[in-house]
Amino acid sequence: MSNPLRRSNNRMIAGVCAGISEWLGWSSPTRIRLLYVILSLLSAGFPGILVYIILWIVVPPAGQGSYE
Repeated sequence: MSNPLRRSNNRMIAGVCAGISEWLGWSSPTRIRLLYVILSLLSAGFPGILVYIILWIVVPPAGQGSYE
């Protein structure tokens, strides 16, 4: 895999949304952040926050080793 999912250094909180944006090849993480906030609000907030925290723990930061 040439572009593994990693948290980004372009972060607002933990770099999860920016990392997803880079992984998808999108130039701006703003769309992912807005989409994530909207989906979290529509799902009553809690599941979105829980998923974000899990991703924060599971997805490695940028520049850290490989998955192998």
